[in-house]
Amino acid sequence: MCPLDSPQTQAVLRGPQVHPQSTARQWPAEGFTRAPYWVYSDPDIYAQEQLKIFRGKTWNYLGLEAEVPHAGAYKTTYIGETSVLLTRAEDGSLHALVNRCAHRGNMVCREAFGTVKKLNCVYHAWNYNLKGDLTHAAFSKGLRGEGGLPKDFDMAEHGLQKLRVATICGLVFASFSDETEPLEEWLGDVAAGIRRLLHKPLKVLGYDTQRIHANWKAYHENPRDSYHANILHTFYGTFGLSRQSQESGMVLDSAGRHVYFYTKAGTEKNGGDYKETASDLRSHNDELKLEDPGILKWRDEFGDGVSVQILTTYPSFVLHQIANSLATRQLLPKGPTQADLVWTYFGFEDDDEETTRMRLLQANLAGSAGMISVEDAAVCEMMQRAMADGQSGESFIEMGGRELDSGGASKLSERAIRNFWHNYRLDMEL
Repeated sequence: MCPLDSPQTQAVLRGPQVHPQSTARQWPAEGFTRAPYWVYSDPDIYAQEQLKIFRGKTWNYLGLEAEVPHAGAYKTTYIGETSVLLTRAEDGSLHALVNRCAHRGNMVCREAFGTVKKLNCVYHAWNYNLKGDLTHAAFSKGLRGEGGLPKDFDMAEHGLQKLRVATICGLVFASFSDETEPLEEWLGDVAAGIRRLLHKPLKVLGYDTQRIHANWKAYHENPRDSYHANILHTFYGTFGLSRQSQESGMVLDSAGRHVYFYTKAGTEKNGGDYKETASDLRSHNDELKLEDPGILKWRDEFGDGVSVQILTTYPSFVLHQIANSLATRQLLPKGPTQADLVWTYFGFEDDDEETTRMRLLQANLAGSAGMISVEDAAVCEMMQRAMADGQSGESFIEMGGRELDSGGASKLSERAIRNFWHNYRLDMEL
């Protein structure tokens, strides 16, 4: 027996120890105009997000239809931290399945992409069709009268978990919830930004994945934040692709879950606008030159003068047009203090060789080492380090006002971020 004053006995008498970040939290009284720093690092909050947001009443982006182009094609991806399969069945239909065998929980597919006739679990050879139905379980009848599964075992009751699937303009989304409204109703007015961009069949040009050492919400706020664009990004302002002084706008859906904003290059009201508004910013650099200015030679392929459109849907999807570079970004949380960002670059099936070269050249503006986007990941990591104690402090989110609709359509507004925190609090019941 341990003596009463031993460390072991004292630990038992004290009972289970609560992590300092796991104690009850109080949201600031100012509501959605504040984001407490503990929300970016608390492990209990992170666990609840998986349940209430990613596996809750949301539509989550899985990929492009073009990534599973024919029967038997599959893609592995994630919703939150849940491994998910996107498959195309023999009849051409799309299916989203939890990538977890119904027998012992093994991952069914390991490769990022593949083509198969059936989904096979390597552990005990439970096989499923491309719609997720169990079609075979090895030795289910036993051998020589011994072993096997119970006589009342029903394969129809042991398929892969199936999610709802919906598409819009070649994008594939899935939901764990039967209660979530239809996808286009969920997207609301922001669907117009998708239709504007994705008006023809798509083809994949390439991928880029980066690990960001910051909470997923720090990055999610970033593309919703039109206000930072030519403050943080030297390239945008200096070379004129996106400036606050240019014609621009912001569109949110009625619930405030989703947003897109746009800018039209070369639309300054007069020659002095940019200098008056940005000449004293750190990001403005008259000395910066391009050895090859070809990256700036973009074509107005949509006929509306928009040089940049950034569209974000709650909780983890971004669609961008930066000049003629087109890409999706899928945000995948990987614990309370890190996330993966998967970039998928694409064009249209009927693009000629010159257009494809232009898209690939301008893809260097985005991605993990992009001349613009590299700064977004960096600033998210800086934020995470600065908020690392998770004990005190909160963000101040009042640019453009204190209400969900204040700031209007102006890009000089944190309206979209206030709306994010409003919806986040509703889902998380905080």
